[in-house]
Amino acid sequence: MGCSSSLSPLTCANMSDSQPTAYRVLARKYRPKNFADLIGQEAMVRTLTNAFTSGRIAQAYMLTGVRGIGKTTTARLIARALNYPSDPSMEMPEMTPQCEAILESRHMDVIEMDAASNTGVDNMREIIDSVRYAPVQARYKVYIIDEVHMLSKSAFNALLKTLEEPPPHVKFIFATTEIRKVPVTILSRCQRFDLRRLDAALLMQHYGKISKLENVEAEDEALRMIARAAEGSVRDGLSLLDQAIAYGDGNVKSADVMSMLGLIDRGQVIGLFDAVMAGDAPRMLGEMARQYDAGGDPETILTDLADFTHWVTRLKLVPESAAIDPTRTEDEKTRGADFSKRLGMVHLTRAWQMLLKGLSETAVSNQPLKAAEMVLIRLAHAANFPSGEELLKSVQEKPRSSAPIPFQPQAPTPQAEVRSIAQAVPVSASVENAAPPRAFNTFADIIAMAQERRDIKFKTDLETYVRPIAVSEGKVEIALVEGANPSIANELSRKLEAWTSRRWMVMVAKSGGAAPAAQIKKEAKVSALNSALQHPDVQAILKRFPGAEILNVIETPILTEEPDEEPS
Repeated sequence: MGCSSSLSPLTCANMSDSQPTAYRVLARKYRPKNFADLIGQEAMVRTLTNAFTSGRIAQAYMLTGVRGIGKTTTARLIARALNYPSDPSMEMPEMTPQCEAILESRHMDVIEMDAASNTGVDNMREIIDSVRYAPVQARYKVYIIDEVHMLSKSAFNALLKTLEEPPPHVKFIFATTEIRKVPVTILSRCQRFDLRRLDAALLMQHYGKISKLENVEAEDEALRMIARAAEGSVRDGLSLLDQAIAYGDGNVKSADVMSMLGLIDRGQVIGLFDAVMAGDAPRMLGEMARQYDAGGDPETILTDLADFTHWVTRLKLVPESAAIDPTRTEDEKTRGADFSKRLGMVHLTRAWQMLLKGLSETAVSNQPLKAAEMVLIRLAHAANFPSGEELLKSVQEKPRSSAPIPFQPQAPTPQAEVRSIAQAVPVSASVENAAPPRAFNTFADIIAMAQERRDIKFKTDLETYVRPIAVSEGKVEIALVEGANPSIANELSRKLEAWTSRRWMVMVAKSGGAAPAAQIKKEAKVSALNSALQHPDVQAILKRFPGAEILNVIETPILTEEPDEEPS
């Protein structure tokens, strides 16, 4: 989409229209008229040029890429090249009436259809029935199907035979943003071209040239913001440029674009990053409040913060990036390089992960400012945390003794607190082994322990499949119900050892034992329901309200008034 550096008067002139007063948006006004005007797709243009020169023209093409990258425009250019008056050629020096009709989607032999509104097999049958007829004016009858991935499975199947062996005068061009949803049977019959996403530097240059053609003064920083916001889509950026021209009354200024997009000055973003990485919570929250009061969106602020975090990380790995990236300001380059030298990779990657998680939290919160502030507070709190390598090094350097080192709670800094915890627990120790020894007198105590450990699946297995026989110190005797997994005994022995830090012997008898806990609970519930049904008051209520049922019986403790304590 758009014009390249070789913008010709014929290509980029404001074409006369049937309604001279009607305004044409920039995305339509500067749509490429030939392949020389198509920016950023050199690999595809070279392939097609060689194919047309050698006469190796395929019967179907598949164009894929992000929104606004030029898929439909490229399809029309291919259709124009196929039907150029002299011969099929990528070089199209003259704009003939037939070329104009194709580019404006009004040529009778170039049929464009939107698969989003023509998804059924009946629509494909219309194409199959019409391909047998020769073109009226052009050399080829070209079918351009946009968003082809939205066709139904039956529609794809109906098209297969015609797509594989079309008549000599028929060509197909498909375009899609969801290439993975297109069946492989369709892809195997097409030549596929992946239109690449354009980088911000190329978009910035392109928008600057269009601004000059529109006699609009545009600041470089404003164009840089628009190129970033476009995220590789030419059309998105042109729509933003159109809006910025209207917003600034013919001038595109960085302050206006920031206000229009809800962005914050990059210097303020860097200041917020500095406060976060320094763990300075008061300065950080104050900076956040100032940006919010200035109109910044909390989610956008976190996005900009994540973008700068990525920039600093990139500079740490590839310092020369600062010299070759024109989309970055001088402040970002100099201060980013300084941060990359002072901050460790662990801190940067941890900040990136926390920001990504915080962005999703802020997006769904009904209080985005508070959610964003909590994200920043977590970042500031973690800024002084040592890395895992530092923790391991501190533990290895500490001489081990036979007795465990007691944990002494201190509150100087989060870093000191983490180091104390690391020194208190040996490296080989697990969280489960760190639990204090515990005795079990009944099998119900073991089930309760599984509940405390939140091992719900194992607790359910114990209640459902185990018939307890006896529980003593270091020994459990059980029987299993018919159909139970015999590995329950081994799992019980392993978990008891982890919970109590000593070995347990689990013996399985072939029969005997009490009923499983789940069965006892079920029988107790049935008994309580039957007992409640026999109560005179309950019978009177059921008689008064026909159709009423008792679903559950809950025992509540009887409240007794405790005597007041005497003053000591």
